[in-house]
Formats: sequence, structure tokens, C-alpha cells
Amino acid sequence: MITGANTGLGQAIAIALAEAGAEIVAVGRTEPTATQAAVLALGRRFLAVQADLDSTAAIPAVVDAAVAEFGEIDILVNNAGIIRRREAVDFSEADWDAVMNVNLKSAFFLTQAVGRRMLAARRGKIINIASLLSFQGGIRVASYTASKSGIAGLTRLLANEWAGKGVNVNAIAPGYFETNNTEALRQDEQRSRDILARIPAARWGTPSDLGGAAVFLSSAASDYVHGTILPVDGGWLAR
Repeated sequence: MITGANTGLGQAIAIALAEAGAEIVAVGRTEPTATQAAVLALGRRFLAVQADLDSTAAIPAVVDAAVAEFGEIDILVNNAGIIRRREAVDFSEADWDAVMNVNLKSAFFLTQAVGRRMLAARRGKIINIASLLSFQGGIRVASYTASKSGIAGLTRLLANEWAGKGVNVNAIAPGYFETNNTEALRQDEQRSRDILARIPAARWGTPSDLGGAAVFLSSAASDYVHGTILPVDGGWLAR
């Protein structure tokens, strides 16, 4: 199960996991038409579940739909996320709540719902999509930074609680990738130049760069990996 799999990083993760043999449940507010076509072309089964994750109300139905189709959920990727940009002194409560509800609150309660089933089966892989702003402060994205710092903390907490019960909880922290969320940055010539100057790999990441990390954390190769936040950032944090 992958949230926000219609485009960008979520789509790339869905395709990478399908290539590795997984059946895919894509959860999101819009139809993941391109993702579905790519997964079906790989010979894997695909279920699209339409849900708005700015509220937790849809979560029971999301889990029920996946279980009805596939019988169990072996892997959960909490990828859905939004961002709002404004100076902290002007940041609105509405923008704070919108981001926190999708990025943190719904991610936790979906993990809780799926985690109950994984704990009963004593197996499962949960991958949260964190951020460089799980480590750093950023600018003009107060609620996004708070939400991604929260995701990092929840990853560690859940690993502490569930590692001994057969469930792996880890996170991936993408660096600067070519996605909808970074379009404003990439269109700002000065900001884009400053960002590229700091990335040792000297390029923005492409969504397919994230697939290997997702497959690793979803597979038996990571059975003794718990509570880690794996940067996939072109070396950004190393500089």
C-alpha cells in the first residue's frame, strides 16, 4: 500500500516495488492512471483506492478495501504529503493544519490501522517518507518542517515498540527531487542554482532514484534494520 502514488516519488516507489514482485494498492485523492498502467504492464495486480488523507475518517475503508482485494497488507509506504510556503511570521493556522493533517496525523493513524494487522501476523514492513527537513530547519515551510521532524520521531518510536514483534519501521529522506513539491524552487533561478551548488552529485534527483531504497527497506534484506532514516539526497547531508 502506497499513499500518494499517482505521480512523482510515490509513483516511482510503486513501480519499483512492482518490478520487485509486489502487488500494489495506491491510495490518493486522484486517479493514479499512469501508475496503474505501468504496474499492470509489469504483470502485477493493482488496486486504486480513492481517499482524501486530510482526514482520518477514510482510513478504515482504505484498509478494508486493500484487505478485501489482496487478503493482507505486507508493506505500507506513507508517501502522501503536501507543502505550504510562507514566512513564519505570516504562516496561517489553516496552512499549518492542512499540512500536519496529511503529512503526520493521517500517516500515523494509517500506520496504526495497518500495524495492528501486521502485529497480529508478526510480520510487515512500514516505510515513512521523511525529508531533509527531518534533519534541518529549512525556510518558509514551518508546518512541513514540523511534520517531517515528527515523521522521523514516529519512525524511531514505532521501531522501538514493534521491532521485537516482527514489524520493521524505517524511513527514507529524499533530497531535492524533480517533483511537483519542488517546482517553485526549480523555477526560482537563484534558489535552484544555490541548491545545485550544494549537492555533491551536481543534479536534482529523479523519482526513479528512490526505488532501490524502497525495495531494500521492503525486502528481507532489511530484516535487521529498524528505526533508520535513510537519506537519498545526492550527498546533501554529507556536505
